Formats: sequence, C-alpha cells, structure tokens
Amino acid sequence: MRIYTRTGDDGTTGLFGGGRVQKEAARVEAYGSVDETCAAVGVARAAAPPAEVDAVLAAVQADLFVVGAELATSPGNEAKLRLPLIAATDAARLEAEIDAAEGGLQPLTSFVLPGGAPAAAALHHARTVCRRAERRVLALRGLEPVRAELVVYLNRLSDLLFVLARRCNHLAGIADVPWAPRRGGGT
Repeated sequence: MRIYTRTGDDGTTGLFGGGRVQKEAARVEAYGSVDETCAAVGVARAAAPPAEVDAVLAAVQADLFVVGAELATSPGNEAKLRLPLIAATDAARLEAEIDAAEGGLQPLTSFVLPGGAPAAAALHHARTVCRRAERRVLALRGLEPVRAELVVYLNRLSDLLFVLARRCNHLAGIADVPWAPRRGGGT
C-alpha cells in the first residue's frame, strides 16, 4: 500500500463515510488537533513515565483514536465506524483516574508552572494541546452537531493530564514549581 494517494493535492481530504472537505475546514481542524493530542501523549509516554501513568496514557491514546475517527466521519455515518464511541462512562473513568492519581499529592495552593521531570513536562505540554483540541471541537460544534460526550471527554482529559504531570513529579521526587506573580509596576 502506498502512503501517498495524490487525492489531497487539491487541498481537500476525504471523510470516512464519504464526502470531501477542504483541509482547513473546522472538522479537519478538530480531528487534527485530537491527533496532535494523541501524538503529544505519545511523546509523554516516550519520556518513560512510571508504569502506573503509562498504563493510563495507553488507554487514553486508544480513546483519542476513537474521538478522532468519529470527528473524521461525515455526519450521519458514525455507525459505519463499527466501534464503540466515547460515552459518559469514559469521562467517568478519567475522573476515577484523576482521583487515584491525586493520592499523596500536596493540595494545590497556587498555579504551578509546567516542568519538572521529563515525563511531567511532556504531560503539561500534552495538556495544552488537549485544551486546543477541545477549543477546535467546540468551534466545530458551533457549525455542525457534535456529541457532548466528546467535549466532556476532552475537558476531563486535560484535567487528567495535569494531575498525571503532578504525579510524575511527585514520584520522581521533584516538587511542582508554584507560579509567583510578578511584583511591582510594569513599563
């Protein structure tokens, strides 16, 4: 199988279930940002997080493929995917992972700066990419129907990625760096 088809040379891409759209269409922006989130999670996994975190991230990547597949499907053809779509139970699973990952962490008293252990820094980056994906899905929802479960999942996922970053720092013995607002007048 060749990787290039030349069908997108005109600036369009095909949707699963039929139809073509411009590559800069809101739908393509949405599933492209979800794909970026999946790749950013992959970078975090490559940074060798603790096994308990890596297992959660592996499941997240599988979920993100489902989210992306649904968004890459022409509206009304989701049944052709023949796979279970993201449901409220998936967001609930993420909430349970958040609760578990917070065990032993110091309560937050301020914002924290992204960084710390390599896996934590990568997870902070993945969180920001996930937030962008959420915004792109919301922009699409302003134009076309998008199931609420996708928005809720991405919102919860960004929270999970933040907590997992803190967890990686904790397990590495690295303290989160609190954000200290600038003092004094600006110029």
